[in-house]
Amino acid sequence: MHRSAPRLTRILACAAVPVMLVVAGCSSDSAGDTKKDSSSSASSPDAQKQKPATVAPAKYSRLPEPCKTISAKTIEQLVPETKVKSGTAGNSTDTANRGSCSWNGLDDNGVKGSQYRWLDVSFLRYASESSLGVSGEKRAEDSYAKEISKAKSTEGAKNVRSSPATGVGEAATAVGYELKKTGEDFTYATIVARTGNVVITLTYNGTGYAGAKSPSASDLMEDAVTATKEAVASVTAANK
Repeated sequence: MHRSAPRLTRILACAAVPVMLVVAGCSSDSAGDTKKDSSSSASSPDAQKQKPATVAPAKYSRLPEPCKTISAKTIEQLVPETKVKSGTAGNSTDTANRGSCSWNGLDDNGVKGSQYRWLDVSFLRYASESSLGVSGEKRAEDSYAKEISKAKSTEGAKNVRSSPATGVGEAATAVGYELKKTGEDFTYATIVARTGNVVITLTYNGTGYAGAKSPSASDLMEDAVTATKEAVASVTAANK
């Protein structure tokens, strides 16, 4: 009886070893699984939801006053006998992002005929959209393409033609066409330009009355380019 007690103790001790090893093994596996699960969770799409891409701030934060973007000298040359020399501003409820101005005049030469001219310029500014990951410049590029398309698809326009307008902003396209209005044939020259996050559309048109010749399409376009360059420069000046 006395000798059996130590023997029983040894048997119980040996029996306990595998149990401890099993427990330890399970604990080790569980920790490993936890690490794996944690790693998998961290690399899962839900855990790594894409943050909005960093978008550069818009280059220009403001627009110039539209009626002050083209010099008085240029207006006098392009629109003789201008009705309102300071220009007529278009209605806008958001002057920080859109604005326009126009000038028109009739140079009446009596029996020798008259020359009518109309000039207008519009500005569209686009801010960067961080929540959408879209820069102001990209938005302006899209708008630039739309404005060109709009000019080309003017209702009633004939002989529509377009070409790059070099030296005007970062990108510019010239669109010319003829359009019949009020019984007269008008010649149109439109320049769509982009500088940074701003899109500028300038339209210059005219006609001859009472037997006077219609203006030359090439002359109108050349003058339109000159005026647009001033409008582009005014954007930079307004943001200094």
